[in-house]
Amino acid sequence: MHIPDGYLSPQTYVPLYGASFAFWAIALRKLKSELSVKHIPYLAMAAAFSFIIQMFNIPIPGGTTGHAVGAGIAALLLGPWTAVIAVSVALIIQAIVFGDGGITAIGANCFNMAVVMPFVSYWAFKLIKGKSDSAKRLYAAGFFAGYIGLSLSAIVTAVEFGIQPLIASASDGRPLYAPYPLSVAVPVMALEHLLLFGIIEGVITAMLLKYFIKHEPEVVYAIQGDRQ
Repeated sequence: MHIPDGYLSPQTYVPLYGASFAFWAIALRKLKSELSVKHIPYLAMAAAFSFIIQMFNIPIPGGTTGHAVGAGIAALLLGPWTAVIAVSVALIIQAIVFGDGGITAIGANCFNMAVVMPFVSYWAFKLIKGKSDSAKRLYAAGFFAGYIGLSLSAIVTAVEFGIQPLIASASDGRPLYAPYPLSVAVPVMALEHLLLFGIIEGVITAMLLKYFIKHEPEVVYAIQGDRQ
């Protein structure tokens, strides 16, 4: 799901850089005021986990790849704003050091996976969990938090691909950037993530959530407000 250079036009990646910078600025301010010293190692662990799990890229039809991200569990454990920083750090290192994702697309990749996914996952968890503290409800909410977060992130990415032929074409109609229209990009990305990668993300999120609730419940940001 990492977008390479040459797939997005400046009309797309420049505004997404701006959006990502806005979220980074807010997230950094919130980290300084809200993140306790004891949680700093967990921030590093979340970034490292996201970095590692994203390295397992599987090519899929339509000119892109799929993988788990780890942003959902980061948001549940540390809060969505902290997850923005953790996942962004992983994505930026991957792009600059390993060439996984383009330099021009860093803003887009961070927006899709480090902004959209953490917030969608966090609020999906809160909505599905409701006021229940039953173990089954918590784990089901964890699964769907990861599943919905990754799937929606993939669809947002697909829309960015799909609008390129509409906004950046040569005089003869030839697409200058990603050549796949919305009718191709959205179904391909949506189906692959709804049927495979989203399930993997959901299982990983639920399993790690189960572990932390059992062994270190005080770390789980998403349930702290309900237990005060």
